[in-house]
Amino acid sequence: MMARQSSTVQFFNLLLLGLLVLVGLTLIALAAGLFAYGRIASTLPPPQELRDRANTFQSTQILDRNGGLLYEVFPNDAGRRTVVPLGSISPYLINATLATEDPNFYRHPGVDPVGVARAVYYILRQDARIPGGSSITQQLVKLTFLGADKRFTRKINEAVLAIEISRRYDKDAILEIYLNHIFYGNLAYGVEAAAQTYFGKPASSLDLAEASLVAGLPQAPALYDPYTNWEAARARQADVLRLMVEHGFVSPDEATAAWLRWEGKDSSAILAAPSAGFPAPHFVVLVRQLLERQYGAEIVAKGGLRVTTTLDPQLQRLAEQAVREGAASLQKSKANARNAALVAVDPQTGDILAMVGSPDYNNAAIDGQVNMAVTPRQTGSTIKPLTYLAAFEQAPDYWTPATIIQDEPTQFSDGPGRPPYVPRNYDGKFHGPVSVRSALANSYNIPAVKALQHVGIPALKEVAARLGISTLTRPDYGLSLTLGGGEVSLLEMTGAFAAFANGGYRVEPHAILRTETETGDLLDDEGRPQLRRAMSAEHAFLITSILSDTEARRPAFGAAARWLELAGRPVAAKTGTTNDYRDGWTVGYTPDLVGGVWVGNTDNAPMNAAAASVSAAPIWHQFMQTALAGRPVRPFLRPQGIVTVEVCADTGALPAPDCPNRRSELFSATQPPPAAATPALQ
Repeated sequence: MMARQSSTVQFFNLLLLGLLVLVGLTLIALAAGLFAYGRIASTLPPPQELRDRANTFQSTQILDRNGGLLYEVFPNDAGRRTVVPLGSISPYLINATLATEDPNFYRHPGVDPVGVARAVYYILRQDARIPGGSSITQQLVKLTFLGADKRFTRKINEAVLAIEISRRYDKDAILEIYLNHIFYGNLAYGVEAAAQTYFGKPASSLDLAEASLVAGLPQAPALYDPYTNWEAARARQADVLRLMVEHGFVSPDEATAAWLRWEGKDSSAILAAPSAGFPAPHFVVLVRQLLERQYGAEIVAKGGLRVTTTLDPQLQRLAEQAVREGAASLQKSKANARNAALVAVDPQTGDILAMVGSPDYNNAAIDGQVNMAVTPRQTGSTIKPLTYLAAFEQAPDYWTPATIIQDEPTQFSDGPGRPPYVPRNYDGKFHGPVSVRSALANSYNIPAVKALQHVGIPALKEVAARLGISTLTRPDYGLSLTLGGGEVSLLEMTGAFAAFANGGYRVEPHAILRTETETGDLLDDEGRPQLRRAMSAEHAFLITSILSDTEARRPAFGAAARWLELAGRPVAAKTGTTNDYRDGWTVGYTPDLVGGVWVGNTDNAPMNAAAASVSAAPIWHQFMQTALAGRPVRPFLRPQGIVTVEVCADTGALPAPDCPNRRSELFSATQPPPAAATPALQ
């Protein structure tokens, strides 16, 4: 009995000792935490310094490849900011900001546990609508004290400083500083500048529709820029109105009325007129979007970054001149082509050397702010080389430049539930048996559809994806895909052709060479190209051989073929015209430069029978001729695996003794011509 009591006493003694140790450790941890909190809190400046910091910034410089200044985001004397008291800000805008950024702002001590939990919840659900977990006070701390530092300790400092600011400063004062500090895009800092920039009125006068649009911009001002991406801005406005309803700031009927107010209207009918007084505006906007995606909008706006881009200022001037003069010429010819775009890429490095998104950025009549260099459009026949590349790669039933295809009236089955597909050639004629070289060089449609039928639509989509085209993702394409039934951006199509120019190696087109901090520390270096084999050197050369064969294309192009030639210089090129002449394309290359041109109308209105060979091709020709002037002439390098073989011109096979018409053709050594004629083909 005594032994049992003794063991019980020992147990409780140990338990008591453990509790004392736990309490002690807890007190030590609490003391350490309070000490750390005190040290962090001691760094908080006096209230006036917070206001001063909130109203200053260091501009980010966007430079061309030679170090010349393209744009400053934003110099102190150029960024617009007018500080206004909270009472001079529309209640709609205040409530829209609270609903979007921090609905519990007036209830939490600077850090919102509910907001953090909500962000974690959406992240765990992998929901695309992930809300920010930072309160308005935390955002203000990050922007005024902590900069771009992404270490975990920064989040601790951010939380402590946010709590201290909420303890020391009035909530209205914090919100007032925030609303006068935040960046809204287009040189506008603070709500007053934003209201004047986008609607030409003071912040106090914004109604619900206007306020909900403005409140959605700070998350990504370049992405949601209503001048350049009205649809994205409207989608963001819808999110803001939804959040305002969700948090009780407006009724569902009020939100619906605000949304419907601009339904079906163009941005030009709603927004104040934009302006751009800086070089290469479409390229600069693209660079800003990339930077905001990488570092966040506010760090780009005031973080003092130094960004060296790929832009060649001389080539950019030549590109702008070619587009401007080409667009003016099309207007005079009454082609009804009001817009044009041009992209130039170095095929060996992927550097975007020039980008023109429209003839005039400030011309609202042509939607000049929209960057047509990155806007997907139907490709016309520019995608045909990818189809024939897939046919060259098809094993074991590969095609070659000598393969004979019957260009004759053909009715295709285009899949279950689809009507028969009967393509026609551009010239309205049928050309009988033609070689792949002739079919591609002359851009005959029926042979291209037969080529796609041979390889299958998934094979073409796979080739396109391999060459960097990201938009051909629909599951319901038909055989018209090879004639331009899918949408691709000019930048991606130009990047795809760059792999042909680079001997089958692909380099991702990019706009930024390197990004540095204000002190010169390197944040990102994209100047080292990452080569990736996208096709065999032999297949790249065979496609190039066809696209550079002036004599082969002359039957279809006639005198217009001159626009696809460069004096004294080997060059490969392909045009494309879509149905109803809505889009005209020309993409062509030398070993040193790839240029792509699109012409048409932003609103998709058809041109007046303006084929690409006489609309886009002259612009492409002018740019390439001037851009390459004075550069050494370089031939396309013939791989060792290319052989010249005599074939029977009528069959594409090795000539039988009775073959009267023979010619030489290029082949991959591993894919020779067949020994005998195949059945009347394809």
